[in-house]
Amino acid sequence: MKILIAGLGSIGRRHFRNLVALGERDLVLYRTRKATLPDDELADYPVETDLAVALQKHCPQAVIVANPTALHLDVAIPAAEAGCAILLEKPIAEDLSRVDELRQAAQKNRGRILVGFQFRYHPTLNKARELIQSGLLGKVLTVHAHWGEYLPNWHPWEDYRASYAAREDLGGGVIRTLTHPLDYLRYLLGEIETLQAFQGHISPLELLGVEDVAEIGLKFSSGAIGGVHVNYFQRPPVHRLEIVGTAGALRWDNADGALVHVHVPDAFGGIYPQPSSGVETRYAPPDGFERNDLFLAQTRHFLEVASGQAAPICTLEDGIRALELALTARG
Repeated sequence: MKILIAGLGSIGRRHFRNLVALGERDLVLYRTRKATLPDDELADYPVETDLAVALQKHCPQAVIVANPTALHLDVAIPAAEAGCAILLEKPIAEDLSRVDELRQAAQKNRGRILVGFQFRYHPTLNKARELIQSGLLGKVLTVHAHWGEYLPNWHPWEDYRASYAAREDLGGGVIRTLTHPLDYLRYLLGEIETLQAFQGHISPLELLGVEDVAEIGLKFSSGAIGGVHVNYFQRPPVHRLEIVGTAGALRWDNADGALVHVHVPDAFGGIYPQPSSGVETRYAPPDGFERNDLFLAQTRHFLEVASGQAAPICTLEDGIRALELALTARG
């Protein structure tokens, strides 16, 4: 199928390379030429600088929206109105002001919008979901996700201060940029009904009107409580998750992708004495697993969505809810 890629920065290049790796060659590039990466690998593909022209001239069946957050809907709405399937990077926008417009436009493409929360494809996070849904954790009581990374190390080839992640005008800030836990926790545990947060800019990083840290308290509809911590200044990076239930706990570490399940008999029904320890089972990702495998899985799924063979596993409504939570946390 013909696929239009909007935005050729770091994530746009990743999507481009993964499409090529999966055998897709009929690609069109829509760009403003502000990316700081070299263009050698793009030389053989048509480039358009006007979106209306790109949609009318090339009639793509699918569009990947990978430009800065604040510009997402400038592409997604016209693409949806043109009937294109869309892979929309997270967060879907910088605010909610045009979300209804996107919803209405999405009716023309039969809801074929997949939001780019790639952790939904992580093999051991999906194993965690399986264990939770099977009841092996008992009643889930608490959950904590911690994600800290040093922003200047993300894209060493460019000045972090100019990146979208560091700028309010481009939809940045640590909460919107690292919004993944707000999505995958809903995916694992169900809806979040209450959120309270502390956030601010407390490090020496030179940011333009955005926060570099947040501590977000959550209460789930199930009754579980917990939180998410995100920051832009932690070295070395840490991304971990812990979920505690009445019959054990799950510990997940993004560094090696491993999930540890600690199983103990559920003592709260009065059947068993309170155990002092549990049985640990470790689940590792497949041999050779690497971060890009998440994006490859997402791209394969998007091609299925675009061809009508599958429904999005991360819908537009999921993307809207993650943005609502992020904006509430920002205050």
